[in-house]
Parts: sequence; structure tokens; C-alpha cells
Amino acid sequence: MRRLTQINHLDAQPSDIEFSVVGKSHKHESADKQVSGKALFVDDYPTPSNCLHAAVIVSNIAKGKIESTDFTQVESSSGVIKLITVDDIPGLNDIGPIFKGDPLLSDGTIKYHQQPIALVLARSHRQAWQAASKAKLTYQSETPNLSFEQAQQQPHLLPKNQFGASVDLDSLIESAVVVKGELEVGGQEHFYLEGQISLAQTTEDGGIFIRCSSQHPTEVQTLVAEVLDISFNKVTVDMRRMGGGFGGKESQAAQWACLASLGAHLTKGSVKLRLPRKIDMSATGKRHPFFNSYHIGANKHGVIEKAHIEVNGLCGHSADLSGAIVDRAMFHSDNAYSLGDASIVGNRLRTDTVSHTAFRGFGGPQGMITIERAIQDLSIKTGQDAYSLRLKNLYREGRSTTPYGMEVDQCDMLLEVMQNLEKSSDYTNRRAEIKQWNNSNLVLKKGLALSPVKFGIAFTATHLNQAGALVHVYTDGSVQVSHGGTEMGQGLHTKVAQIVAQTFGIPLDLVHVSSTRTDKVPNTSPTAASSGTDLNGMAAHNAAIAIKNRLLEFAKEHYNLDAEPIIVNGRFETKDQPVDWTHLVQQAYLKRISLSSSGFYKTPKIWFDIDKSVGRPFFYFSIGASCSEVTVDTLTGEMQVDRVDILHDVGNSLNPAIDIGQIEGAFIQGMGWVTNEELVWNKDGVLLSNSPMNYKIPSIGDYPKQMNITLMDKANPEHSIYRSKAVGEPPFMHAISLWCAIYDAVASISQHREIPNLQVPATGENILQACLAQFDAIGYTRDEAEVDNETIG
Repeated sequence: MRRLTQINHLDAQPSDIEFSVVGKSHKHESADKQVSGKALFVDDYPTPSNCLHAAVIVSNIAKGKIESTDFTQVESSSGVIKLITVDDIPGLNDIGPIFKGDPLLSDGTIKYHQQPIALVLARSHRQAWQAASKAKLTYQSETPNLSFEQAQQQPHLLPKNQFGASVDLDSLIESAVVVKGELEVGGQEHFYLEGQISLAQTTEDGGIFIRCSSQHPTEVQTLVAEVLDISFNKVTVDMRRMGGGFGGKESQAAQWACLASLGAHLTKGSVKLRLPRKIDMSATGKRHPFFNSYHIGANKHGVIEKAHIEVNGLCGHSADLSGAIVDRAMFHSDNAYSLGDASIVGNRLRTDTVSHTAFRGFGGPQGMITIERAIQDLSIKTGQDAYSLRLKNLYREGRSTTPYGMEVDQCDMLLEVMQNLEKSSDYTNRRAEIKQWNNSNLVLKKGLALSPVKFGIAFTATHLNQAGALVHVYTDGSVQVSHGGTEMGQGLHTKVAQIVAQTFGIPLDLVHVSSTRTDKVPNTSPTAASSGTDLNGMAAHNAAIAIKNRLLEFAKEHYNLDAEPIIVNGRFETKDQPVDWTHLVQQAYLKRISLSSSGFYKTPKIWFDIDKSVGRPFFYFSIGASCSEVTVDTLTGEMQVDRVDILHDVGNSLNPAIDIGQIEGAFIQGMGWVTNEELVWNKDGVLLSNSPMNYKIPSIGDYPKQMNITLMDKANPEHSIYRSKAVGEPPFMHAISLWCAIYDAVASISQHREIPNLQVPATGENILQACLAQFDAIGYTRDEAEVDNETIG
């Protein structure tokens, strides 16, 4: 296996300041602790004395009513201290993050399989879960609605919305080329390494202190306070690090924190709740499955003139974050293409499953892959290479307005990225070689696709685009930073430390980022939407600037300087001799200069009119392109990833090593979504893919034989922190090029004359079915293919 990783600094914007800390590859701040096992996750903290352990009694039906409960054996089980039901909740039972409809414990109605009904507190984790399994419940069961067809007929969870004026579908017939179709897009399990867990302790003033694995400590604080009917200031949430989140701990970590806190509150002690993997996978939401349709009209050259796209999110039993997730699918249903006269409709459908939730990309991938499927279909209809069609339809001057009215400012960057990758990946020559290969091989077919990514950066809920930070400078020169973002392995704390060090002009090792705590930085937004560094980095920068300006003002007066002093590498020049940072800090302290400051930042320029569905919901777009090559065995459906080339725009990279890691990890996770990872429910609403034994994420054996990652290190034209760009979610969608390459390989069976019926994920079974359909379309049997292949061999 060969892997090549590149970092190209293409047209980097010059700066008046030579950056000594940002823009450099520094290792993750917890790397040493994580590889040595010293990094503390929630389950690693010492358990408080007399701490109780919680388990949930869950439903074994997906829809219906509880007729009777018998908890006798539960309460008499060894080690059991207390059983808690909905009647014991002192405050609110509904913990819906935005829209109501998410009960903490069932009130007698069952909305999904494995819904929590009661909480068991015992002396040990094992005793609690063993006791929970002894509950006897009877139900009045109903048939769950699980499919798109069923959900379509039910009242929607939320009203539908639309971008753009309605397109007359009959008028599409007048276009020279018309493609229409449907695409079923599967969901995805988060599969974070650290499962859902919370440790709650009561405080002396009747409050709660919680350690939990959450991307949104403020939401946990809010919901715990509402469940317990206490004020927010009596709840403190501490979050040092997560063992992965990917969106699965944005809203859905709160339920388990609320249950642990409820147990602690009622027993006046401490309670830990850790979900076993099977319960975690069954009782928490996934990436939303979607069922989308597209109707595209193009001229004879393949340039899109009209489009109507409908995205249907299967949301589960409640809204959770589905409103914004379907919105983002709609926002990205154009990807990087001008669709002419376009209308995009979004529906949020109710199903009787767990409520689906945020996942890396937040609906963007489900929208983006739909237009990419349409482009692949259009290439077959027009007989053109899909890459050529993509170039023709890219946003450009004169065609730069999205269906929701936002101007795409970096049209030139879209074209530049595509053309640069076409050259660096040797796309044209490889396309010719693959055509020759496919003409000579009847069974093993190769596919190649090069596709763009244009992903909007900002929360689409405008009020969430704010952040705070708290910076202290101590008299030994060391700096402590606390900010509202959470560290889930993505390197946020490392980048924030770099930003603060660069802002002060001091070495990185003087800066320490502490755990995220609601009593240090209040009212925080979730760490999501790829905005963690943009928001919290800028807030920390603003706090550091406030302190630095005080120090420089003091230094100018104290040392009688004519010119404005500049701190570089922890020193600044005076008339006599250089003064180091620590001495300056100590002198400032003696003169009673404040060495602490809070910082705040709100994203500028963004706005969106919900009623008119127009505005500027994003601060800027993250841009990139990927080229994937695959080999498909048409007789078995097996697929191998031969090569992947990625060129991604990160603005001025704050930390190239971390950015490369994010791009690589995002692609592999996206590869799982479009190939291996398949969620399966049976007719009773039971999740069958509920463990690592029956849910397959990519392994090292699935890794591309060759992977080339290049950073398009070019300054963000918007005034982001040090002109960088977000990197968390956008690279996930590079894996769409992999799905398109599989599509291309399957279509080669019919010499690209028949549109493959390939859904997402393209599992081995789905690939095989699509291949068989291609063979049938050309009147060629699989047996004939086997014989002919042996003859050629």
C-alpha cells in the first residue's frame, strides 16, 4: 500500500507579519496523552465515593402504548437502590432541543424501539443493567411506519419549504435533454469510539456538576436545569474531550446527561450512566436517510437550464434538528453548479424510529449527492464525459446566484481547483486508459470520477453564529484559555492555542487550553457546522488582543518608547535591551494592569429571510475537488478503491498537519457512508444493524491503494481568523466522487448507454444488482460474461 500526502502552498497571500505559530504543523495537544493512555475521558475520572450507576429500561416495540409494568424483580435485584419513572421528574419531561416532542422517559406512549421507560440506579454498572433486563412490560402494539412511501402519506413533522420559484415541470419537456430520477440515500451510524456517557454529582447548593461527552455543553446545562426545575446557574457542565462525536453528541448527549442528573438529584449523590454499544446504536439517532428526486432540463450541449429537486428527510419520531438539516440539504442541492431556473423543495417526514440527528455535513451530503447523480445521468444522456459536463455547469460570472439568492464570490476558485486537480491527477490520460481497460475486460470494470465540493460555512440558524472565550495571563508568563468549543479529536484546542500564541507573539508552549465549562464561558453554541475554529478562535483572539493592547500601551509608557512595540517570539525591543514576555507581564502586574479578558465574536454579513427563503446564510464557501478511481467485480459486486486525489481549499491553513488529517479522516468516513455502511430495520421497527458485528465501517483493508491530498493554501477573501477556512465537514463530501466512480464503472457495462440504478450506499449487493440490470439491458447474461472473460483470459 502506497500513500502520498502533499501540502502545496498555491498563491498564498503575503502578510506583513511572518507567522511563527499559525500556519505551522504542530501535533495535537493531546496526542502524547492519547497514545500513552493518559488522556482522561469521562469514564476515566475517579468515581466519587458511593457513586451509583444507572441503566435504562427500554421498550421492545417501536410504536404503541404501555398497558402494564411490573418492576418487582428489578427493584429486588442485587445492588438496586432506586427505580425512577416519569412521575419522579420534578420539572419538564420534554427535552426537545428546538421543537418539542422528545420525552426524557416515556409517559406511556412508545414512539420508537428502545425508547427509555424507566431509570435503574444500582451499586455497579453490571448490576444496574442486569436489573433493567428483568422489567416486565406489556404493550398495545401498533404497526410502525418506516418507509418513505408510508411517511409520505402521514402529516409532516414540519412544514415544507422551497427555494426558488416553482418550475413548470411540463416546460422541462421543451429542453433538448431531460433527465429525471430518484435517489434513495441511506443514513449512517456515528460509531464514535467513546459512547454516550455522563457523570453527575450534586453540589452543596442543590445544583449539579456534570462531566459528559457532549458537543453542546450549554444545551446540556439548559435541559438539565429544566428537567430538575432549578436555575441554569446551578448547573455546571465540564467537557475536556470526547472520543469522537461527528454530530451524534450535538443534541443527543443531553438525554443521558439529564437522566444521570435526575438520578443524582433524587438521591443527593453521584450517578454515572454509560450506554452499552448495542443500546447506544439502537437508542440514538443517525444521519438522516433521504429519498430525493430530480428533474433536470439542459440544452444540447449539456448546460443545465431548469431544475426541480425535492429532498425528503426521514426524520424519525420527532423533529430534533431536522428542520435545519433538511434546510442544509436544500442549500447544497446545487453543489457547485448553476441550475438556471431552479426550485428546490424540502420535506421533513415522520417515521416510527429513533429521532435522527446531526452528522458530519448536517444534510449537505444528502443534497449534494443528488445533483451529482443527476450530472452522471446527464453525461450518459448527452454522451459526454461527466467531468466536461461539470466544468460547463460550474458557477461562473453571469451565472453565480444560488437558488436561495446568495452570490458565489469565488467562481474562479471553483474552476481553478477543478482544473488543477484534473492536471495533477492526470485525469484525461487515465480516462483513456480506463476506457481501453473496460473494453478488454468483461468482468472487472474500472470507474473514474472527478467532482467538486462547495460547502457553506456558518450555522443556518443565525443566532448560533457567536462565541465567547476567556483568557488569563499569569505572572510567570503562562496563558490559560477557556472557550466555548469542544474538543472531539479534531484539533480545535490545538488551533485555538496556536491562535492565542500568535496573537500575543509568544511560543506555543506557554499557552494551555482548559476544559470547556459553562461557568467560564456561558451561552455557547454547539461545536458543529465546521465553525468551531472560526467562532472560538476569533473570540480567543479578541480576548488576547484586549490584553496585548494593555500590555503594549503600558510598555510604551514604562520604557519611554517612541515607536509602537511589537512582541515577536516572546520578546520586544526597548531603547536599551530586549525585554522578554515574562518580565513584561510581571512589570505590568506590579503596575496593576489587568491580565485577564473575555472575548466575543459574531459572524458578520450573514442573514436569511425564512419567509422568502432568500439571503446569505453562509459567511463563505469551502471549496475543493476529488478524483476517485475504483475497480468493480461485476460478477460479485466487490469494489476496490485504487486511487484518490483530493485538492482542498482551507484558506491560509492554521495547522497543515491537522487539516490533512481532517481531510483524510473525513474522506474515509464518507467512503463508509457511500459504500459499506447500511442501516437496516426490520418490519417491526427494530434496528438490526446494531453492533460492530452487523454494521461495517471502513477498515484498513478498504483504504485506497493510493491517496494524494493537497492543500490549496490560498487566503480566504473573507476576514476569518488569520484568513483560514473551516475544514471539519466539507472534506466528507469528497467521497461522493467515489460513489460517482462506482456509477461510472457499472455504466461501462453498457458502454455508458444505460443509466445505472445505483443507490446510496453502494454496498456489494447493490453494486451487483446494478451490474445485473446493466447486463439485462444489453441482453447479456452473467454466465456469458463468465465464459467470455475466461476466453479473453
